[in-house]
Order: sequence, then C-alpha cells, then structure tokens
Amino acid sequence: MGVVLNKPTPNDVIKRLKEQIDIPIVITMVSDKEDIRGRIVAGVDILNVSGAANTAKIVHRIRDISDTVAIIATGGKNDDTIAAVIKAGANAVSYTPPSTADLFKDIMNSYRNEDET
Repeated sequence: MGVVLNKPTPNDVIKRLKEQIDIPIVITMVSDKEDIRGRIVAGVDILNVSGAANTAKIVHRIRDISDTVAIIATGGKNDDTIAAVIKAGANAVSYTPPSTADLFKDIMNSYRNEDET
C-alpha cells in the first residue's frame, strides 16, 4: 500500500500525511525545477519521475540532491531511454508498452510480407 500524490500537492500536506500514516508516500515529479529537497524533507518516500524527454535529467538532479531517496522513473518505449534513466540513478523503471494499434500494425505487416513470398 501507499499514497500517490500529484504535482500540485504542497509540501505541508505531505508532512501532515507522513505524521498520520505509516505507509509510503509517493509524489510525482514532472520537472527538474520542482522543490525536490523540500519534498524529501517533508517526508516523501518515493519520487515518481514522469518528465517525458527530461526524465533522465530530472532523475540526475534528484541524485545530486539525495543518493538515498527511492526513484521510480518512466523509461519510455525504447532501450535507450530506459538505459538513460537507469544510468541517471533510478531505482525502478516503468515501461511504456507498445499500443494495441502498434501491435496490430506489426501483425498485419507480417501477414502482408507472408503473402509476398
């Protein structure tokens, strides 16, 4: 169990929650300009980084501030972006799987290629 909070949650709310509950608090980070240190001081247990193309940069900035806070980072759809967030210091990576449309397209292409042989 855990409590997952999004960006607009103020640090004082995180602090009050941490005083009242005994389960991990996760906050989503979408920019390297957010108050990372303040989030950690307020009691966040896990930072969930979802910064699109800037995710690895955000993870790296967090690691510059704390080498112990747990980080989950979106890794995107390919090996390069996944490797980048791991190298930047993420503890865990969430993978964006191919969409149903992409999978169906690949299946249909394989059928079309079979008909050409």
